[in-house]
Amino acid sequence: MNPIIVSITGLGYVGLPVAIAFSKLYKTIGFDTDVHRINELSNGCDRNSEYTQEDISRGTLTFTSNPKGIESAQFHIIAVPTPLDEFKKPDLRSLFAATESIGKILKKGDVVVFESTTYPGATEGNLLPILEKQSSLKVGVDFKLGYSPERINPADKEHTFEKIQKIVSGIDKESLDAISKVYESVIPAGVFKASSIRVAETAKIVENSQRDLNIAFMNEVALICDTLKIDTHDVLQAASTKWNFLNFKPGLVGGHCVGVAPYYLSYKAKESHYSPDLLLKGRHINEQMRSFIAQKTIKEMLAAEHPLKKAQVSILGFSFKENCKDHRDSKVLDIIRELNRQGIKTEVCDPIVDSKAVTRELGLTLLPFEALSRSNAIIIAVNHRQFKEFTPEQLKSISCGNPVLIDVKGMCNPEDYRQAGFRYWRL
Repeated sequence: MNPIIVSITGLGYVGLPVAIAFSKLYKTIGFDTDVHRINELSNGCDRNSEYTQEDISRGTLTFTSNPKGIESAQFHIIAVPTPLDEFKKPDLRSLFAATESIGKILKKGDVVVFESTTYPGATEGNLLPILEKQSSLKVGVDFKLGYSPERINPADKEHTFEKIQKIVSGIDKESLDAISKVYESVIPAGVFKASSIRVAETAKIVENSQRDLNIAFMNEVALICDTLKIDTHDVLQAASTKWNFLNFKPGLVGGHCVGVAPYYLSYKAKESHYSPDLLLKGRHINEQMRSFIAQKTIKEMLAAEHPLKKAQVSILGFSFKENCKDHRDSKVLDIIRELNRQGIKTEVCDPIVDSKAVTRELGLTLLPFEALSRSNAIIIAVNHRQFKEFTPEQLKSISCGNPVLIDVKGMCNPEDYRQAGFRYWRL
């Protein structure tokens, strides 16, 4: 076992896989302020169902909710959430708090690496001063500093932490060399040494912003095709036969990464008096899709002669993406609220998401499929693998009259459902 002790601050979708990977080679301590989360992990339970008890207990990993519990570590990784505030601006409160905690226990010779997504310049301009103030130590003299953006993709069993090349950066050559050596030891895919911390910070948000813009283009194509009464799925299927066509799909863009990164990049661009018009236009298109889907559902129900006054819609899926329990910033919630504002009753089913957490956080009840009432319309909002197993007859069992099926991700065979009596529409 390597003599270096590693600490991971923040044990969510990013921090836990990092901690498990490091614990295979190093004594590793996971720290989180969520006492309930720490108790669960200490008993081998991951509420996100990403890891089994065997995965968690296989290495040297221990857990603590006491910041002093990581004092013995020499290599500190910070991987806490960095969401947006109500004004769509970077919310770094958790990151600042975590940085203060590390600063208070920082020792000479220690290394600090940030993995949390942030805007260019935050590590050196906002976080470093906190570390130096709290520790009374000097970077480059007493401790080393770096940034290595996370690339964790929840529910993705193929692109895991160890299999993805890791970007690493350091405030100086000594920091970069030390950080690279440690990350290389646990990542067989290797590391990419960025030329500076600011480059590494920017690379992270560019990765996600590029995806956001590509999906925005497909969403705009879907809006145009709907106006022209052309099937978007058929268009993309035809276009994808070209060798260099980028096979993105239209849909809802939620979660804690793709829909957040463009705002971090635009925030810093605006500070430098540059207006990132394309970036923000893409965001606007993706944000409006939730309203478009709600309104399209209403139009299809009216076309099927369902009176809205007593209408009910069943919604399948609540997480921000398929086969994932994470419901943070799910755009499905906005569809529900818009339908409710129109006086339409909604029921929601998601067999993966933690229903107790949704009720506690949002006041929304998730129902098992068998408990859903008969509805005028069904929205398949998230294409979980469980939903792919449904037959037209099963969906017909929770439908009434001349039912409408809104297939957001194009999961179903249209002809099968039209033959079963559904009025079918897909994005």
